[in-house]
Amino acid sequence: MHFYRVLRPFYAITLDLDNTLYNNYSVMNQAEEQSVLFLQKYHPALSKIKKTDYYQSRKILKIAEPDIYHDVNYWRWKSLKITLLQAGLNKNEAQAGADYAMDIIIRWRNKIDIPLSTHNTLSALNTKWPLIAITNGNANPVTCGLKPYFQYILRAGINGRAKPYTDMYYLASKHFGLPCKNILHVGDDLQTDVKGAMRSGMQACWINQYNADQFYSIGTKLLPHLKISKLTSLTYLL
Repeated sequence: MHFYRVLRPFYAITLDLDNTLYNNYSVMNQAEEQSVLFLQKYHPALSKIKKTDYYQSRKILKIAEPDIYHDVNYWRWKSLKITLLQAGLNKNEAQAGADYAMDIIIRWRNKIDIPLSTHNTLSALNTKWPLIAITNGNANPVTCGLKPYFQYILRAGINGRAKPYTDMYYLASKHFGLPCKNILHVGDDLQTDVKGAMRSGMQACWINQYNADQFYSIGTKLLPHLKISKLTSLTYLL
């Protein structure tokens, strides 16, 4: 545990989900692989489709519609539909294929193996502080067994713009009935979690579980209050 700023009293905690409470990289890789396997069998024109085709569609779509990333489900679905249309499918085939592929992605992306240490840590934190989850992603905390620890799950798109925009941080503050300065946000990404927390006036804890060196990409004014290397370290604050 390394402190960069003085940690003031806090009376509630917000937490990111993906790559903060569990490793999301392998989960999403599997979900996307399964969706590509489906598409390759869905239509002859898609027999050689690859994940890179889909990624390219997402990239182009974000340039055309810069705000679409705030709703990751819609962004994924529309990117899939565009990919299928470009492959030569008609409108109905493309829409149905995108629908089926999204169902597969959602099903597989929620096959998350939550570490016992995460359950134990959230349970311990919950004895002292109320918790709210703030996510840019589309994981379902009910399906993966995390919902009981949180008063609310705030999701980009549904509950405001994606982090680092301050929408969801301010909404969490409203739910807690606390000023942002008395809330600690915990997340793995300096550019979304820490930047958003600091912009909103919250205190920030960066969990650097994967030894990512991201400090070059963030200004000194947005340095977190503290850095930890594993979620269980939060229990030292109890």
